[in-house]
Amino acid sequence: MAQRPIWRGYLQLSLVTCPVAMYAANHDRGSLHFNLINPKTGNRIRMITQDSETEEELSRKDLVKGYEFKKDTYVIVTDEDFESARVESSTTMKVDKFVDIASIDPIYYDASYYLAPDGKAGKDVYAVLRDAVESTGKMGLARVVIARRERAVGIVPMGKGLVAHTLHEERDLNKPSEAFDEIPTGKSDAEMVKLATQLIERQSGKYDPADVEDRYEARLRDVIDAKLKGEGIAPMDEEEPDRNNVIDLMAALRQSLGQGKEPAKKDPKPKKAAAPKKSAAKPAATRAATRKRA
Repeated sequence: MAQRPIWRGYLQLSLVTCPVAMYAANHDRGSLHFNLINPKTGNRIRMITQDSETEEELSRKDLVKGYEFKKDTYVIVTDEDFESARVESSTTMKVDKFVDIASIDPIYYDASYYLAPDGKAGKDVYAVLRDAVESTGKMGLARVVIARRERAVGIVPMGKGLVAHTLHEERDLNKPSEAFDEIPTGKSDAEMVKLATQLIERQSGKYDPADVEDRYEARLRDVIDAKLKGEGIAPMDEEEPDRNNVIDLMAALRQSLGQGKEPAKKDPKPKKAAAPKKSAAKPAATRAATRKRA
């Protein structure tokens, strides 16, 4: 492969090993990058690396790493210190167990890497392991040290090769209860769920890589090109939905399926109760009878 591997070592399953290399699955595709500019001069500003106390300007190549073990007090950590902390997963990606892919929620997935054979010697072993993993439909769980941090990885087949997905630890994730606590716990209306299911089935299709293209960046490039030409682009008219507006959900679902009219909007504010009507005047004959009794 043309790109350089970010890790080289061995993939191990029990007593079977083969040399492998990890390559980043994604790359910088030339995304837009912006610099901070002094608006008075139009010049780019320069970030200065300096000593926090003496304010002496320093070169990054002369700096070392330090761990703050108490406030404003550091212990210097050298390359030799990092080397002495090496563990087995620094050089060997040992598969500990296999699990059902569906048992790991996608929220745990972090970055993806191509796990390819490294050299000619292990290609046959690599192919056997790849085919065996594919036949089971399982994900292999292993560990590997990347950028001086041991990461759990899930190994799955992709095409002729294998892909390693780094996985977040439980402590890396925010608790879902913080976002979901206020959601009602009762069951939804069965008829509404049925209509929503029909809507989902109607809009089902095959995944296309174009589905995830960054349309905002494309629009931003058009804006920049127009500015370079001394032109401008009018902002797109986009109506912001009223968060306080309540619609008739059943009517909206039916309308989406072409089964009804435009859903009527409900007024979220409760209407005031109407004043009681005054009693109608008594007929003349009744009034006369009342006077006679009196």
